[in-house]
Amino acid sequence: MRKFDDTVINDVQMKKEDRITDDKLIEKVELSILFDFYGELLKTHNRHIFEDYILNDLSLSEIADEQGISRQGVHDIVKRCSKQLKDYEDTLKLIKKFDLTKTKINRIKELSETLYKNSTLYADELNEIIQLSDNILQDL
Repeated sequence: MRKFDDTVINDVQMKKEDRITDDKLIEKVELSILFDFYGELLKTHNRHIFEDYILNDLSLSEIADEQGISRQGVHDIVKRCSKQLKDYEDTLKLIKKFDLTKTKINRIKELSETLYKNSTLYADELNEIIQLSDNILQDL
């Protein structure tokens, strides 16, 4: 049986740790997006705790000390809020609709720009469509 050298084992462990860190980072980003869309639906107390943990990057212990509750209490609130936010998206699908709308507007803009470059017919109208698309995308 072949023995692995320590550097190979360390590399594998580091890659695993990187994946775990990446997964945690992705989850935090997803939760922050959910919070942007649905955070106002959370109870005020829970919203502040969740915001401190996800957006302000405070530890559970820091929040617990600040709020005068246990670390476990903060953990439970964060987990409960995460579930609520995910449930809101599952029901309302606002983020999905937002992404679809943004994609469609970008496509309208691309088509308009192509037509504008290749034709002088309706140039003013196409330019207006491009400007409106830009304005809508900035508002999103």
